[in-house]
Amino acid sequence: MDLRALVREVPDFPKPGVSFKDITTVLRNGAALRYVVQTMAGHFRPRRPDVIVGVESRGFLLGAPLAYELGVGFVLVRKAGKLPADKISIEYELEYGTDSLEIHTDAIEPGQKVLIVDDLLATGGTMAAAAQLVERLQGEIVGFAFLIELNYLGGRSRLGDYEVLSLIQYDE
Repeated sequence: MDLRALVREVPDFPKPGVSFKDITTVLRNGAALRYVVQTMAGHFRPRRPDVIVGVESRGFLLGAPLAYELGVGFVLVRKAGKLPADKISIEYELEYGTDSLEIHTDAIEPGQKVLIVDDLLATGGTMAAAAQLVERLQGEIVGFAFLIELNYLGGRSRLGDYEVLSLIQYDE
């Protein structure tokens, strides 16, 4: 399936010079969404993840159906102040400033195999932070899955030796 043809590119959003990759056009296509979820599941099923971690917020849109397809649990990684129970947090660098992510302290049991999912890999800062949260809870990361990867931003290099699956790649 030609997923790339389904991605809507919005020029100059959210600021001039940026070409935003809009995945809503993939999500609204039932066959495409099913293909994405089944392809990710087929790739990572041999690694036997116990839980899928979805990163706010578009990671929820792919992570939850992927967890369902694999028959495993789903865990949220959210921006600060969104989770109601005991949590741990991490602050990470953005291009201009910092941000933070949180996860419930009981979301991952020590030794659980974890697959981290998001819609897009850009610079890798958010994903590296999510990985650190999982590792602090003693989860074992089996890989990362993305619909889109912007190769020219080098995010994969921030994810160390973990396996990375991206279904669509942009080189520029």
